[in-house]
Amino acid sequence: MATGPDGRQLVGPVNAAKTPRWAGLGTFARLPRIDEVEHADIAVVGIPFDAGVSYRSGARFGPNHVRESSRLLRPFNPAQSASPFALCQVADAGDLVANPFDISEAIDAIATGASELMDVGTKLVSIGGDHTIALPLLRAAHKAHGPVALLHFDAHLDTWDTYFGAEYTHGTPFRRAHEEGLIDPDAVMHVGTRGPLYGTQDLDDDERFGFGIVSSADVMRRGVDSVVAVLRDKVGDRPLYVSLDIDVLDPAHAPGTGTPEAGGMTSRETLEILRGLRGLNIVGCDVVEVSPAYDHAELTGIAAAHVVYEMLTLLALGPGAAPGSPAYGISETTYGESAEQDEPGGRV
Repeated sequence: MATGPDGRQLVGPVNAAKTPRWAGLGTFARLPRIDEVEHADIAVVGIPFDAGVSYRSGARFGPNHVRESSRLLRPFNPAQSASPFALCQVADAGDLVANPFDISEAIDAIATGASELMDVGTKLVSIGGDHTIALPLLRAAHKAHGPVALLHFDAHLDTWDTYFGAEYTHGTPFRRAHEEGLIDPDAVMHVGTRGPLYGTQDLDDDERFGFGIVSSADVMRRGVDSVVAVLRDKVGDRPLYVSLDIDVLDPAHAPGTGTPEAGGMTSRETLEILRGLRGLNIVGCDVVEVSPAYDHAELTGIAAAHVVYEMLTLLALGPGAAPGSPAYGISETTYGESAEQDEPGGRV
């Protein structure tokens, strides 16, 4: 049992050498439930809500699917050379309940539930649910930190105005967040965006809200390190919220989602960009739009579970964490420059 910085005994995941991975309650990464710990520094919380979708439904089943897909995660993260569950207390907070028949009421309930957890000093990594949930989560983050920087990983802009006259959907959360002053217009970026639009007005509106765009093609052409340098420069030391729609991945890597678009990022690129955010002042994260009915062999669930794992590691390391070297491999990351790879190292 590890000891936290304040002397508390930390409760870690279930020991896979004593209890098989397929047995026991399906908490994320087999972490303790929040009622089993004195205080959670970081909590994984499910938000099984998908009444805001415009195409395929099913993301309401995403949180438990991602939990089940996380059973193979281990306590040490070699890519960041860190043991997140030994740095602070991480727990699974279960699900926030939201009215599936009333979107406005659901948004209020999610914001209230998230704020109650954050008010006692717990940072959240939320698993959706559809992208509508980003709006109430940003309301809770704004309540605690004021306007936040935003990195939005998604195939889509999600800054549209309405669908069938409805203002609150999974395609509108960041337009509403801008209108409500929840996000800092000088520090907002889309990452991995691609696919057809309704017209050039979509891009004009998006630019008016302050968003920059790093497309999936940009990631392919410029490379991960260059993209990370752009994102870090944009965010600076501001409080940062990271929202990731799993459809930022190509359907080859994440078929189980509601609005898939060809030409997306790989899971490797996505994880490496997230790792490049190490040391930034991240105050909250979400992973959304996992729709298990369209998943195959848990491809999407496993990808989402690893995204959550990297987010947990970033939060556990905290702001100001020094750049890390991977525990194995031959490269070290120098953002914005080509990494030198003169000598192979690590374990095969």
